[in-house]
Amino acid sequence: MKKLVYLTVLALLPTLLLAQNRLTLNADLGRDTISRHIYGHFAEHLGRCIYDGFYVRENNTKIPNTDGVRTDIIEALKKLKVPNLRWPGGCFADTYHWKDGVGPKDKRPSMVNVWWGGVTEDNSFGTHDFLNLCERIGAEPYLAGNVGSGTVQELSDWVKYVNHESGSPMTDQRKTNGREKPWNVKIWGVGNEVWGCGGNMKPEYYANIYRQYATFMTDWVNSDKLFRVASGANVADYNWTEVLMRDIPHQMLEGVALHHYSFVEWEKKGSATAFSEEQYFKTMKTALRMEELVTRHSTIMDKYDPGKKIALVVDEWGGWYDVEPGTNPAFLYQQNTLRDAMIAGTTLNILHNHCDRVRVANIAQTVNVLQSVVLTSGEKMLLTPTYHVMEMYNVHQDALLLPLDVHVGDYAFGDQKLPAVSASASRDKAGRVHISLVNIDPSRTQEVTVSLRGVSAKGVSGRILTSGKVQDYNSFDEPNKIKPAEYKGAVLKNDELKVTLPPVSVVVLELK
Repeated sequence: MKKLVYLTVLALLPTLLLAQNRLTLNADLGRDTISRHIYGHFAEHLGRCIYDGFYVRENNTKIPNTDGVRTDIIEALKKLKVPNLRWPGGCFADTYHWKDGVGPKDKRPSMVNVWWGGVTEDNSFGTHDFLNLCERIGAEPYLAGNVGSGTVQELSDWVKYVNHESGSPMTDQRKTNGREKPWNVKIWGVGNEVWGCGGNMKPEYYANIYRQYATFMTDWVNSDKLFRVASGANVADYNWTEVLMRDIPHQMLEGVALHHYSFVEWEKKGSATAFSEEQYFKTMKTALRMEELVTRHSTIMDKYDPGKKIALVVDEWGGWYDVEPGTNPAFLYQQNTLRDAMIAGTTLNILHNHCDRVRVANIAQTVNVLQSVVLTSGEKMLLTPTYHVMEMYNVHQDALLLPLDVHVGDYAFGDQKLPAVSASASRDKAGRVHISLVNIDPSRTQEVTVSLRGVSAKGVSGRILTSGKVQDYNSFDEPNKIKPAEYKGAVLKNDELKVTLPPVSVVVLELK
């Protein structure tokens, strides 16, 4: 009998070892910096993101605001340390004509927002409003230029309007409209999703169009002052990246975009809150595909740009579900559960670990649209689980990536499996080491052992974000149901860290 038990244990030993979560932190091998711009956000003229979200108009006496922008949102985004904010789209960008959004507001022409509900856009929130908002929250603006229905002249004029000190009709117009000094916008998108809503172009055609626009956006003297982002691939369209890297001269190109959303199925996205474990598993499988996408697109870029001078810009990512019942289907308003915290934590870990190539990213979107960090309802505002993850994680901004050797167990559903634990680590400029851990398993606690190499720690502290079930969310009646708390589940002994991760939890540790 004893022999049988011994043989059974031996047979199971590989499985038992595989189920353990073992990480090795190589603190002495850090080389690449996690750009703060990986923590960018996205604000499109879509649904209630701008109007009745950020912007409640200057004459609003019920909601405290600064020049029409909600004060509570300004303060929340300052705390979040938003490094850049992308605007005005999205699909809207390639229908937007910036000159309609400057000058006296009562004289601005209206338009129809054909992409998002056919509502009337009165252009009352325009270039000055957006760029002043960016200044208030401490974010760099990321302006998406109109290539689909615009002109080279139009985009060239926009660059001059916001960036040139003096000496052009555009700067004179800016000063007439109340802004003396330029904003000096560096990040510019040259079109958006030109393979789809931005013009249904082929990559070879767009590469030529890009070259034309990029030429007239700057001059030979100031070409290094702009960070121009080409409209990049839709998910796994690797040929698109190949063509852009091959056909666009690299001195004209600073970044190539990539868009990827997480969902159950594209045609059947499911509820944002009332989802099954099967739907949760499928969503996380889509989210974790970011690892494959970033790796393969980066490999193509490496072939043409081995020095990694051109950034991979993941400027649209996040969860996408059915809208909340009773809301406009074109407004993409959805709740934000602990599932979204899992998407945010795992995605940021992936982007951290590829920071040698990924240097800008933008979650979609900031307020009231898709995977928002802020939701509003009249005078009320709440912070979502996604907000809290990004606030916990902002200790990694501009910190040195510390490589991790990762061997983790599985989260299994049926006959399918996903890695149960996601991780990344960094050292900030003050010498503090931070480790981010995510357990995506909705029912099982994960024990994690971290071996520390190249760092001597005397103590550990941490914060955790979790809740009773993965469908939990913050509502306007219960806005603080999910929020960060002190974490005491880590034990440091010699050069080894033992961590207990509850089901569906995000933990950020600091070594002292």
